[in-house]
Amino acid sequence: MELITTRIKGMEDVVPSDVHKWQTVESVAADVAENYGFKEIRIPTFENTELFVRSVGETTDVVQKEMFTVMGRESKFTLRPEGTAGTIRAVLQNGLLNEALPQKVFYILSCFRHEKPQAGRLWEFHQFGAEMAGSASPAADAEMISMANSVIEKLGLKDIELHINSIGCPHCRAEYYKKLREFFEPNKEKLCPTCQSRLEKNPMRILDCKSEICREIGKNAPLMIDYLCDECKEHFETLKNYLDEMGIKYSIDPKIVRGLDYYTKTVFEFITTSIGAQGTVCGGGRYDGLIEEMGGNPTPALGFAMGLERLIMTMEKQGCEFISPRECDIYIGSIGDAAGIKAASLVKSLRDEGYRAEWDVMGRGVKAQMKYANKIGSAFSMILGDNELAEGKAKLKNMKSGEETEIALDSSFIDNFANIHTADMLASEF
Repeated sequence: MELITTRIKGMEDVVPSDVHKWQTVESVAADVAENYGFKEIRIPTFENTELFVRSVGETTDVVQKEMFTVMGRESKFTLRPEGTAGTIRAVLQNGLLNEALPQKVFYILSCFRHEKPQAGRLWEFHQFGAEMAGSASPAADAEMISMANSVIEKLGLKDIELHINSIGCPHCRAEYYKKLREFFEPNKEKLCPTCQSRLEKNPMRILDCKSEICREIGKNAPLMIDYLCDECKEHFETLKNYLDEMGIKYSIDPKIVRGLDYYTKTVFEFITTSIGAQGTVCGGGRYDGLIEEMGGNPTPALGFAMGLERLIMTMEKQGCEFISPRECDIYIGSIGDAAGIKAASLVKSLRDEGYRAEWDVMGRGVKAQMKYANKIGSAFSMILGDNELAEGKAKLKNMKSGEETEIALDSSFIDNFANIHTADMLASEF
């Protein structure tokens, strides 16, 4: 019989045998964030479409081509294409900026973009992200970059390069836009229709276009870093001093502009060559005008996001270690109804003490039960029958060594099993 339906393209299932990889990345990221003083925030999956148009930018690929938008009864809603806009909306709406500054939050969430599915790039993808609001200092930029770098190091990733750039502020960007328009104007008709409209509204977006023609035309375009005002230059130089002192290696990449309009001054990416062309595993930067654009008081802010799929792909390619999936501690088999009831009772007591314990709920024979215990990788097994119940004791078998130990089935069972289990764990470490 054929399946009624199959998974939508651009989406992926995470089956139990792979979940430990995700748990590894998520737990490491959350631990590092908390060490840096960040607290978790959780936001809705979709927002009013206007939030993303205003914050991400109406001339960006994300807004023009990639958002999943649905029409509700009275207004349009959009599945979040990234985490920053919704997070800043939540920070404002819940009055977090009235608390101690800087406000530092992190999140682990799913995002949605209608892009061509490829390795590390899906319609539904997942991000670990962090946002800091309240500091205009380059020290905050260094703090965010350091935190992203710590996550990468804790995951055991190698050959990840940090690229940094400054894309200036509205003041120095105005002069840069003039130079860009002068550069692209002779080839305006060769640009894609989207970039032709961007030429007047936001010419820097042309540099982020995915069209090969537009990329070729723009490869020798003027660079924003050459038009920075004195304040932006000083900010960037101070950031580099912090990174140098912290021992964080970086390359200056004047072609990084990031794909979203809210960025100002510092932008950065952590890049790998392990997963092909789509090698950016983390991207972020400063967005000092976003909070004011969204209706708040002028407040400097910055953040970054890491793609979990890309991190996991890179870890797999590089042979990094993942948290080992938790295996079964003990399987209690049974013969007959009375033994099955006793097995259920013992398993319940073991689970209450934190052990992963299983028993037969399939009505299998003894051989089939033991075969199942092997398949699930149980560390110990035990079979209960009429004789074991009558004698009040059974044989506890170590599934690796084959060694059997007699164990009482009375109130001492949990403590005795704990001692045997602990001794086995300690022995396996040596």
